[in-house]
Amino acid sequence: MDPIKFGTDGWRGVIARDFTFQNVRRVAQAVADYVKDEQTKNARKKSPISGPMIVGYDKRFQSEAFAREIAKVLEANQLKPTLMAESLPTPAVSYLTRKMGGMGLMVTASHNPPPYNGVKIKIDGRAALDNVTTGVESWVDRTSPTRATEIEIKSFRGIYIQYLKGRVDTGRIQSKLKRPFVVDYMHGAASGLMADLVDSKHLVEIRSKHDPLFGGVHPEPIEQYLGALCEAVKKNKALIGLALDGDADRFGLVDENGKYLTPCQVFPMLCLYLIEHKKLKGKIVQSVSLGYLAERIAQEKGLPFEQLPVGFKHVAERLAAGDAVIAGEESGGYAWKGGIAERDGLLTALVFLEMCTSLGKTPSQLWREIETRYGASHYKRIDYRIHRPVAEKTVWTAKLVKKLPKKILNAPIKELISIDGLKIVLEGGAWLLMRPSGTEPLMRVYAESATAEFTLALLELAKKWVAPSLGAH
Repeated sequence: MDPIKFGTDGWRGVIARDFTFQNVRRVAQAVADYVKDEQTKNARKKSPISGPMIVGYDKRFQSEAFAREIAKVLEANQLKPTLMAESLPTPAVSYLTRKMGGMGLMVTASHNPPPYNGVKIKIDGRAALDNVTTGVESWVDRTSPTRATEIEIKSFRGIYIQYLKGRVDTGRIQSKLKRPFVVDYMHGAASGLMADLVDSKHLVEIRSKHDPLFGGVHPEPIEQYLGALCEAVKKNKALIGLALDGDADRFGLVDENGKYLTPCQVFPMLCLYLIEHKKLKGKIVQSVSLGYLAERIAQEKGLPFEQLPVGFKHVAERLAAGDAVIAGEESGGYAWKGGIAERDGLLTALVFLEMCTSLGKTPSQLWREIETRYGASHYKRIDYRIHRPVAEKTVWTAKLVKKLPKKILNAPIKELISIDGLKIVLEGGAWLLMRPSGTEPLMRVYAESATAEFTLALLELAKKWVAPSLGAH
């Protein structure tokens, strides 16, 4: 039998090869056994998984059918699951686990290519932590899956819409809109939802039709896949372009000129607005692969700041514990105090609409304000294929540290951060992160500096370092 392993945010595989109905039933049975065991162990006190089980799905090929099989296995185990009546974003499942107190299972492969699908586990409004996913893995194949014939199906669209409206004044946004704005659903789970939130003649929706092939691109809201959004913004002379990934937990931004803004630009814009206009005060946390501008804002405002390993669950845990008020990651996930500790692309899109309409500024004007106050950001990431996955990140990092010179491109090294790969911070703030994937034969290389030329030079240097020893190409 194929091994079942959960990664940073869920178990994923290629449809019909790894992600099969048989394997999905195995996962569902393991989840059922884990939940029943936890409830038994916590019989004298309230179990953290005491509420109903929610099963959701995105718009990938056969996602609804896979979700139905999961619900049937859970029902056969007397866990009383409810299957969503329609495809909704992953954050909707997360919100329901917080509201209802149970566990959520979301059939999605997020931003992965069309051949993939997967399962995410959600508890208490956010991604399940490692102790839960390893616990589920330990139950795989201990019991043969059984299936019920009848399951409960219910629509949660209205509940999720009301949650979003409770966090942002959508009526005020609607009344202040004077120009078109474009929402790119990338054929994903959020398709059509913005019309329920902002009922405006100015709304332009693209890539909203159901297409399991996602129009021939990966449903990831990054520059190389947002050509359609950039063109739509220019064609409609729009105020802003808002992009959502396949399960709508990630967000991408295009300004009024059709220019893509990186997460290293988006996150500081969000931070400054939440601090200065929403009056949030407290620690800012971000993944180590994000840039230096949020830290500069924190320093100016006298707020604590912390970098954490890549994976939104790490920053979300700080938010959930009350140790932070704003959280962000390089892949386009953002969250802040006042709701669930979960990234939500639609919510972030609404806040950027609010930002532009309430302040009367375009995205490029908001970015220029950040750049003027805190410095320029030229960020780029490249993924290199390598011969084999790096099994021990810490060993790889230690070897690389020994080879480092004292200066890089004539700039002294200020700091080395090894919480997830190796991040080299130079005097002046420029940085380079080399981070091997532990599950794929990939070396992820990130860099940011004040100029595009210096950023590219850092990436080229990193390629020279990783290529000889790991066969990058």
